[in-house]
Amino acid sequence: MKFTLFLHEIRRNKLSLIIWSVALSWMLGICVFIYPEMQSQMGDLGAMFSDMGSFTEAFGMDTLNFGEFMGYFGVEIGNTLGLGGALLAGIVGITALSKEERDGTAELLLTMPVTRRRIVAEKLMFAAFHVIVVNLACVLVSTLAILAIGVEADAGKIALIFVANLIAQLEITAITFGLSALFSGNTIGIGIGVSFGLYFLNILSNLADGLEFIGKITPFGYANSGYIIENAKIEILPVIIGVLLGGLGVALAFTKYTKKDIKN
Repeated sequence: MKFTLFLHEIRRNKLSLIIWSVALSWMLGICVFIYPEMQSQMGDLGAMFSDMGSFTEAFGMDTLNFGEFMGYFGVEIGNTLGLGGALLAGIVGITALSKEERDGTAELLLTMPVTRRRIVAEKLMFAAFHVIVVNLACVLVSTLAILAIGVEADAGKIALIFVANLIAQLEITAITFGLSALFSGNTIGIGIGVSFGLYFLNILSNLADGLEFIGKITPFGYANSGYIIENAKIEILPVIIGVLLGGLGVALAFTKYTKKDIKN
């Protein structure tokens, strides 16, 4: 079976893939590299954050020990990869189908000897591929940076942080992919809005009494570095809910796009 459209998407978006991979992995690498310079200040920072009450709870930092590398890693890497990866996922997902109408290439696409379901499937494959490749670059650069500075780190917990963030990004990709089938034109703002919206819903769930359940339905709930480092596991219920929500997004894309009146 030839994945012509999938390979076309790789060639078409290779620059975007390279830029995202380099930019996000570079930021993570820098965060790790500066740790030795900041290590002497971590104790003071930890004391400062411990006095900030709701602020540390909002960003899931209340259970982390800033005096240790894993606590530092959880805050710096977790938040950088969490929000940066969410923005990537939102943009990749929301533009996957809508960009054809935005760029005026929908008519050419539909003249290809493939069904619309096949178009949706290969577009979804590329969106997932894009997110996975960027995350692999982040894992590689972060691992090399940790080895370079020679710090003692818990490889298992670090792996869980990366896995949780990848699952979260794939969930956001799937949700925005479904929305991509509903819209045409410039939809990047919608993808960014969804990513930020889910991020701030998680902050709200950490701050407001009685709203903890909201954290269970946002991908940032199970990608919480503080919880992972403290418990050495990913919370399963929010992951299951995330998989279901992502599945609904994919189902929406197949259902809507196969019947959509495509505009050029």
